[in-house]
Amino acid sequence: MTEDPTPTPLSFDDLGLDESLVQVVRALGYETPSPIQGQAIPALLKGGDVVGLAQTGTGKTAAFALPMVQRLDPGSSKTQALVLAPTRELALQVSEAIQSYSSGTGLKVLPVYGGQSYGAQLSGLKRGAQVVVGTPGRVIDHLERGSLDLSALEMLVLDEADEMLNMGFAEDVERILADTPEYKQVALFSATMPPGIRRLAKRYLHDPQDISTPQATRSTTNVRQRWMPVSHHNKLDALTRVLEVEQGDAMLIFVRTKSATEELAEKLRSRGYTVAALNGDLAQAQRERTVGQLKSGVIDIVVATDVAARGLDVDRITHVVNYDIPHDPEAYVHRIGRTGRAGRSGDAIVFVTPRERGMLKSLERVSGRTVEQMAVPTPDEVNAKRADRFAGSITTAMGNPQFSSYKELVEQYAQQHDVDMTDIAAALAVMSQDDKEFFLRPDPPQEKREPRERREPRERTERPSSDGMAVYRLAVGKRHKIRPSMVVGALANEGGLKRSDFGKITIGIEHTLVELPADLPDAVFDALSGTRISGRKIDLQPDAGRPGGERKKPYTKPAGRYAKSSEKSSSKPAGKDKKPRHKKD
Repeated sequence: MTEDPTPTPLSFDDLGLDESLVQVVRALGYETPSPIQGQAIPALLKGGDVVGLAQTGTGKTAAFALPMVQRLDPGSSKTQALVLAPTRELALQVSEAIQSYSSGTGLKVLPVYGGQSYGAQLSGLKRGAQVVVGTPGRVIDHLERGSLDLSALEMLVLDEADEMLNMGFAEDVERILADTPEYKQVALFSATMPPGIRRLAKRYLHDPQDISTPQATRSTTNVRQRWMPVSHHNKLDALTRVLEVEQGDAMLIFVRTKSATEELAEKLRSRGYTVAALNGDLAQAQRERTVGQLKSGVIDIVVATDVAARGLDVDRITHVVNYDIPHDPEAYVHRIGRTGRAGRSGDAIVFVTPRERGMLKSLERVSGRTVEQMAVPTPDEVNAKRADRFAGSITTAMGNPQFSSYKELVEQYAQQHDVDMTDIAAALAVMSQDDKEFFLRPDPPQEKREPRERREPRERTERPSSDGMAVYRLAVGKRHKIRPSMVVGALANEGGLKRSDFGKITIGIEHTLVELPADLPDAVFDALSGTRISGRKIDLQPDAGRPGGERKKPYTKPAGRYAKSSEKSSSKPAGKDKKPRHKKD
């Protein structure tokens, strides 16, 4: 009996998708569906509930977005699909991905998240959005305002559900689920399946299909991985030095936001580099043109976001630079997988600020390789490369058809003015520089910090904090069963803060102290005014001092651009009904 041949891999034509969607997927660079897509898309197209166990980077966004685009009605302006994501970065990425899949269908996709003004979100909801992608806190805000109506909801997606629970959004998720129709399609995707996720699935999903997929492929065998310690404000200078010193063909630079792609690309252009931005706002024709220019060598550098770089396969890419370190370690694997293709070697460099050092172990774990430390190239290294290139350009110019004509002119000048040919060559080189300095100046010497003298304990009660940081108090603590990850999650999502903005977090019985930047803008306080953790308002305030000690003066508006205004008066006399700010732990 003849054995059956190896089954042909699935194609997107086999999954039940409309031909127009299959064409969109192919135009975006996808060739064959990933395991999660191959299983989830047919199940969701049939209308069933799905619980997917899948790592980030396995294509799960397309797994729920493609059936969503096919099943929704663009003729109705009502919100028919809601996607909940744990972070605003993920909400934006998912929103951009759905927009790219739904191009030309008329579907409107609206991201709603903390840290963004309500105005744009309210107008978007008023105009009508068939798909809303948001963080739990901001979605609840719109439900309470009455600006978000979920009565016509047909599909609900919980993306990275385990991360949402880890960040303390369990109650918020259940609160949102309670506002949705009883009969709707639910898709839950999670990298792990802790008991909390199973309970959630059992309570809110109807006979779901369980889908489990392997972890994302680790395509990092041929990629040398290095990390560079650099402060945030020195990133651009460090990048330009890397561009001058590293030997390669083309480079892909990753940043977190669409606006950052344009800003960084423009700064690099002003420094003489051929560079283009690649983000979700580009029309498909413009994206194809940019990728084509990168392949042909018209441009050598592309600055991109994670979503925009999906499906990008260009053999010329020898270097991937993580200008902004990804919040999700799995995204790092897929970023650096853009180089070292088809057996070639590649280089991956990640810029790491002092507050991001702790993320290195996660990057090594997901990539399965050691990430070596490298130093910012020195002025001497840069100058040596410039000198080599200068010598090479002279050799190239000697082969130019116009060389003989210029040589005669130079010889005539030397005879008429009795000038050495070397001096003339140097003068021509100066002319070519257009008054720009050719060599980098040495870096200024770093100040040596004297060792601190041992001091007697201070009587001051101010809490010590890191440079540029201040201590803030939240009105939640151990009694409310909170964890540091819940504090980071709530403040990052609703206040628009980055994880690198957080310092030490100390959880007391009734309150929590957290280090944040000392110059927090007013907008952050406004965004966090209604934020809750474990159902309790956090009431973020600058910390007044150590319990039991002498109090600092009442908080007043400081000078400066980021000063937090306060309309509260501190002249109210203390009475017996006045509650203490906190209890002594």
